[in-house]
Amino acid sequence: MPAAVSQNPSLESLTSAFPLTFPVPTPTTHHDLVSTKDLHREEDLLRNPFSFRHWWTAIQNVKEASATEQKTEGPSDLSPDVAALLGPLSSPAARKSLQRQVYLYEAALAQFPGSFKLWKSYLQTRMSFVLGKRIQKKKAGGRKKFPEMREALEDEKEDLEQWEGGLDGVVGWEEWKLLIATFERALMWLPRMPRLWLLYLSIFNHPFCPPQVSHTHARRTFDRALRTLPPSLHGRIWARYLLWAEAKGGATTVAVYRRYLAVDPSVTERYTAILLAPSNPDPRPLEAAKLLLSLARKASRGEYTSPEGKSPYQLLGEFLDVVEQYAEEVGMDVPDTIDSNDKIAKAAEEDAAASRQPAESASVDGKLIRFAGPAVSTKDGKLIPPYDEDEDPRSPRKLNVEDIVRKDGLDVYKDQAGRLWTGLATFWIKRGEFDRAKLTFEKGLASVLTIRDFTQIFDAYAEFSESLISALMESLANPDEDEDEEDVKETEKELDTKMKEFEELMDRRPFLVNDVLLRRNPNDVQEWEKRVALWGENDEKVAETYTEALAIINPRRATANFHRLYINYAKFYEEGGTKGEAEADLDSARRIFDSATKVNFKTVDELAEVWCEWAEMEIRHENYDEAIRVMQRAAVVPKNTKVNYFDHALPVQARLFKSLKLWSFYVDLEESLGTVESTKAVYDKILDLRIANAQIIVNYASFLEENKYYEESFKVYERGTELFTFPVSFEIWNIYLAKFIKRYGGSKIERARDLFEQALEKCPPKHCKPIFLMYATYEEEHGLAKRAMSIYDRATNAVADEDKFEIFTIYIAKATSNYGLPATRPIYERALEVLPDKQTAEMCLRFASMERKLGEIDRARAIYAHASQFCDPRVHPKFWQEWNNFEIETGSEDTFREMLRIKRSVQAQFNTEASYLAAQMAAKQNGQEAEQEAAAPADAMAAAERQAAGGAKAPAFVSAKQNTNVRVEAAEERPAAAQGNEDEIHISDDED
Repeated sequence: MPAAVSQNPSLESLTSAFPLTFPVPTPTTHHDLVSTKDLHREEDLLRNPFSFRHWWTAIQNVKEASATEQKTEGPSDLSPDVAALLGPLSSPAARKSLQRQVYLYEAALAQFPGSFKLWKSYLQTRMSFVLGKRIQKKKAGGRKKFPEMREALEDEKEDLEQWEGGLDGVVGWEEWKLLIATFERALMWLPRMPRLWLLYLSIFNHPFCPPQVSHTHARRTFDRALRTLPPSLHGRIWARYLLWAEAKGGATTVAVYRRYLAVDPSVTERYTAILLAPSNPDPRPLEAAKLLLSLARKASRGEYTSPEGKSPYQLLGEFLDVVEQYAEEVGMDVPDTIDSNDKIAKAAEEDAAASRQPAESASVDGKLIRFAGPAVSTKDGKLIPPYDEDEDPRSPRKLNVEDIVRKDGLDVYKDQAGRLWTGLATFWIKRGEFDRAKLTFEKGLASVLTIRDFTQIFDAYAEFSESLISALMESLANPDEDEDEEDVKETEKELDTKMKEFEELMDRRPFLVNDVLLRRNPNDVQEWEKRVALWGENDEKVAETYTEALAIINPRRATANFHRLYINYAKFYEEGGTKGEAEADLDSARRIFDSATKVNFKTVDELAEVWCEWAEMEIRHENYDEAIRVMQRAAVVPKNTKVNYFDHALPVQARLFKSLKLWSFYVDLEESLGTVESTKAVYDKILDLRIANAQIIVNYASFLEENKYYEESFKVYERGTELFTFPVSFEIWNIYLAKFIKRYGGSKIERARDLFEQALEKCPPKHCKPIFLMYATYEEEHGLAKRAMSIYDRATNAVADEDKFEIFTIYIAKATSNYGLPATRPIYERALEVLPDKQTAEMCLRFASMERKLGEIDRARAIYAHASQFCDPRVHPKFWQEWNNFEIETGSEDTFREMLRIKRSVQAQFNTEASYLAAQMAAKQNGQEAEQEAAAPADAMAAAERQAAGGAKAPAFVSAKQNTNVRVEAAEERPAAAQGNEDEIHISDDED
């Protein structure tokens, strides 16, 4: 019976109960191992010692009996704390069960020492009594056969064994030793079984594992497993080995990871994270930085692919983060950095000098010789880079961060210059080297090529300056006790200096931005102009900027308006500087213009504008003769005038003589300052070079007309009509004919007629209408009416189709006024033959109206009948209404029936799907409701008959509802007709 009060035995009394399994318990040493009930089993095993099945059955039976006995055992008399120390062996039944099972397992293994099944079961049994009950985890899905180590570490971390309880490592030290000895015996018999090794290694992760075992012995066991198992199984061992090393931390982690990285560098990023983890009491930033630098370089060469998908720049960015965070531990100080930079520069010069040396001859006395260079290391057919101490994590030498950022960052990732420069400057700031940081910021601002990088560096620079100023102001506000007046004055002086530097930095910002844009594109003319504007009234700097811009810009690659730089530079001297206070220096301006005329601009127009601006400058200063001489120089015509104006292979100076812009300005100058003869000479040169446009022709003729040279102006018009084709010559003919008629009127009729005939000879139909109308008007005013009528008649054939209706209308009106209405009949008849169908109907209505005026009722009716074939009743209701009114006023019952019959036949003719839809659209546009839109009849003729009948008779197959609607519509139509004319005779449409 358990005691009523829990006992609290001492540590000695607890440890004295162990070991339980050494020596191996037997019935001779432990009389209670075998009871009378077990005699039958013992005899059976003695009779069949080599039967594995008998041994396995006996072991399982003992396990089941022991489990049942432990369940029926009463509560323990030990306190909970003591029971927790003893774990699974806290009860006597459990201890006895362990001894019984060990006895059987040992006896069985004596017969079957090479049985994996028996050894595994034995080890798991002993582990359950020492480590406690294992917690089984639910797994979703299978595992990859050969996962990457990064994935294997994650999977293994999730699958690490966990136990409930367990024997304390101090109290049960003897039992822990025996468990380890059992594993060693098993591995002696089965050294190639990875499952046994994994079971053995799992005990080192137990929280109660004794320290004597879980450190050095565990590391040696991992090493023995790697030496014993084949390489194909090393991945499973390494996963547990690395996790165990991470748990131990310190030098163990470093040593184990370094060994593994020599084989597989894929977990380097994980290792660097461990080295810099906040939980790491001994961080190693230098080693982490060197590893990240090595990864970044390998990734940029294509020798390494990040398992986490990081790019080479991201790895370099992580290196920069480490450098910024641990500046003192990672980077060299300023003197060492300068010395290192000098050595690197000297080595680069030596390499350059060696590369410039002439190559040695490959033969001696005509015989080839073999050259052998220095030894080169290769791997898989690829060259291995030489040893670099910056990438060796074991080397204690610090890094030259400036050289690394320049070579591995700025030279490679030019689009990330802002981040790299700010990172380098932050490194110096963290080291307290403020002057070096300022120098770094200035170098960065002077080298970046994008506004984004400039903004990043400038903002960091400004923030750094503000923080310095704030720190100095704070030190002045709260001085230390040991500071004297001299220190305070020195601080104030330094503060003033920093404030001044900060203000200068803010003032320099527009210039720095402009520098960035000019470095990105030195041929950007607009940015150079902004640069000039930034200097404001500083004439010296403005002139220096213009000179620098003109020296740097490549004319063939310059942006738009490069010539404006020369023009503005010349104006700068012409106006006496930006303020205009100095005297005008025309000589300097002329020299600038003269140098501009020798520049091979992109386009001829730019060079022409330079010449024009030069001449305008001379005009502004009343040097008129000089202006004309300038234009004469520009407009020199070479002997070979067969030069293609658009041939960009030739310089613009060779094509300048064909610039219309230049000649236009020249001729304007001659008109204003020269004589009539000199102006005519310039105009003639333009025409001879065949570069004139219509405006030049008009201007030339107008100039001659103003100076009373009428005949010569008409000759110019004629030359223009020869130079140009329609439609350009159409405008020239219009002006020419109008000027000629205005000048001579009817005094030179034959010449005017010849001009009109020449104009109409090659005139296309769409442009000849105004000329015909002008011609006919001229004949009416100064010639014969008969000729005017013949011109109108010609026009009806010559003009475009869309203009014929208007010409016929004018023709008919003129014929009516000259010869009366009967004379228009042949014109009408011809119009009906010529005009398109849409316009024929309108012309027929006018023709019929004319015949009604003449009393020719039958002729009018025949015209209506002729026009009806072009008029769909649903689209042209106006025509049918007019014919209806005509028959009511002048017709009879028979003629009215004939009109209705024609209407029905025409409607049936037009009643196709396309015309029906067109009619519906036209009806909607006119605001009319289409009553039969909902259901189109299957028979088109039946629908036409029903619509023509007005719904009086409905087909027998139409539904009652639809039939009712038709009757209602018919009923509504009759009163409407009655209201229209009460005396009208109602004639049914079906009585014909």
